Amino acid sequence: MITSYKARISMPFLHNPRCNYVLRSDQMSLTSQMAALAVLVFLVCATLASGAASVRVGLTRIHSDPGIPASQLVRDALRRDMQRHRSRPGARELASSSGGAATTVSARTRKDTPNGGEYLMTLSIGTLPVSYPAIADTGSDLIWTQCAPCGDQCFKQPAPLYNPASSTTFAVLPCNSSLSMCVGALAGAPPPPGCACMYNQTYGTGWTAGVQGSETFTFGSSAADQARVAGVAFGCSNASSNDWNGSAGLVGLGRGALSLVSQLGAGRFSYCLTPFQDSNSTSTLLLGPSAALDGAGVRSTPFVASPAKAPMSTYYYLSLTGISLGATVLSISPNAFSLKADGTGGLIIDSGTTITSLANAAYQKVRAAVKALVTLPATDGLDSTGLDLCFALPSAASAPPAIPSMTLHFDGADMVLPAESYMISGSGVWCLAMRNQTDGAMSTLGNYQQQNMHILYDVQKETLSFAPAKCSTL
Repeated sequence: MITSYKARISMPFLHNPRCNYVLRSDQMSLTSQMAALAVLVFLVCATLASGAASVRVGLTRIHSDPGIPASQLVRDALRRDMQRHRSRPGARELASSSGGAATTVSARTRKDTPNGGEYLMTLSIGTLPVSYPAIADTGSDLIWTQCAPCGDQCFKQPAPLYNPASSTTFAVLPCNSSLSMCVGALAGAPPPPGCACMYNQTYGTGWTAGVQGSETFTFGSSAADQARVAGVAFGCSNASSNDWNGSAGLVGLGRGALSLVSQLGAGRFSYCLTPFQDSNSTSTLLLGPSAALDGAGVRSTPFVASPAKAPMSTYYYLSLTGISLGATVLSISPNAFSLKADGTGGLIIDSGTTITSLANAAYQKVRAAVKALVTLPATDGLDSTGLDLCFALPSAASAPPAIPSMTLHFDGADMVLPAESYMISGSGVWCLAMRNQTDGAMSTLGNYQQQNMHILYDVQKETLSFAPAKCSTL
């Protein structure tokens, strides 16, 4: 989910003005309504311009403007974390640029804009390919980018707009396609002739709208490792709000059918997020058989089965059983992060959320332990950072004191976080880079805590593996 992405439900309705075809949301089954959770779907008669190998996608973190203090970066990222909404059919065949089978497809990944907290992957769309950066988000499914024509309804992006009319491989996704957002709303009824599926996906701080299409995507930073993937379903947005942090869209890497992981039939994928305050480095996202992680330092924990209901069905849940600070095991109930039968609670890992959120009972234990450990004077950093536990450094140039690592105890695996992965400093303050979540609500392991950690999602074996790494060198 793109920085926390809390769901806001929009009831769908189907509309075909030419065919005089209308279906209200109160006529739809509950199943159909849940299938279109948080997506406002239209059916319109329209005419528009017309197994799996590995995918290697480079990840790059666009670092902050040096003139913007870290406290502002955290405050803005936390605002998005608290507000934004989130909204396997057959695998696509991968082909290399030379026409043979591809073993690896790559894209560089980098940090996003000055006040952002997301990581961007670079990929190309269409024929001829148009390169663009998109937020890599393991907490959502839809792949989308801005499309021409846009006018004043599009946000400013760092890459040229993709124009479907200029691509020989673009096609409108049929309304009755298994990947169409309109399938659930149709409830088995045949679509009107010539229909396209229009979407309006809303977020806590914004939205994007357009038509679902099918297109060829190209991955890889050089001719030697390029791979073209035909027939990828995506959202072609021609109207959006202005809150996408230097990207030109988003790539969903969740469990749902529309995600890149599912459409490629990638059994596993991996990434290594560069340090949050590293302004220059890039890393690589791998999808498919080449995504691997081995060695003495690797730890593995099973995923917890996701609830069947959307949007929870998209998420990658983990079993967090406890937290330690240094050698001290905190007195946190082992059920604090349990996923309940009704789909509430639990903890997910999410590349699109910046700051980790913990169930309040657990967060208060962590907060108290950190406060007791640090001898610096506490200061009110809530207004400047959005974080509620901050300490005053002797000066803005002062280095924070040394404190022990924090350990997250997962089922069968411990994730050790050095101080720089759970504390953040800037503008003379040093803060706990975590926040509380209402007890019973979902907790999230954010990307700040994932920095300098090589992480492998094995969706076939239902396992998450990880190991400390210097991601800037990978």
